[in-house]
Amino acid sequence: MNANPYNGLFALKKYFVTGLLIWVPLGITIWVLALTVRSMDQSLMLLPEVIQPENLLGFYLPGLGVILTIAVIFLTGLLATNIVGQRLVRFWEAILSRIPIVKSVYYAVKQVSDTLFSGKGEAFRKVLLVRYPHPEAWAVAFQTGNPAQNVAAVLPEEYVGVFIPTTPSPVNGFFFFVKRCDVIELDMNVDDALKYIVSMGVVAPPMRNLFGRAQNQ
Repeated sequence: MNANPYNGLFALKKYFVTGLLIWVPLGITIWVLALTVRSMDQSLMLLPEVIQPENLLGFYLPGLGVILTIAVIFLTGLLATNIVGQRLVRFWEAILSRIPIVKSVYYAVKQVSDTLFSGKGEAFRKVLLVRYPHPEAWAVAFQTGNPAQNVAAVLPEEYVGVFIPTTPSPVNGFFFFVKRCDVIELDMNVDDALKYIVSMGVVAPPMRNLFGRAQNQ
């Protein structure tokens, strides 16, 4: 009997899909890491040209900018924890506060970063389900906080601020005020929620038991 050609085509398709499942996430991971390294290596351009590593070594060595960036961030944090550093920070912020447009951008970003990295408050600590983009649909969102006093004063009920990230790039999204009674808080941490959003729902978050430990699905 002659072999069924469809079986051969099915096997080829299976091998090809299996190869894609291996190389696509690996390739995207390498691409993101390479893009990050190249972006951070741009910090080397701030050095005087005579001491830039590429001129000293005669060739480009990726990753040196990452080391420089991490070192600058660490030294900045070390300097800002003592009295002299705190005075320098206050002096720098006093200068920025006198520049109209820069002042608005700087202090807005500073408040967001202080909230996210300080570990204080509830911003981006809770994962919610909200009705979006219409009443019959649901979207995964992050709680950002309560409305400002001048906003809450004109709202008829209790509302909560939410950020609805887009897929597959969660750095972009929409900010809304939603009735607190209309949101559902999920037993899901932020990392699992981000994976769920980036994967467009393919990577499901692990189930959790009553004690909050992840269960294997």
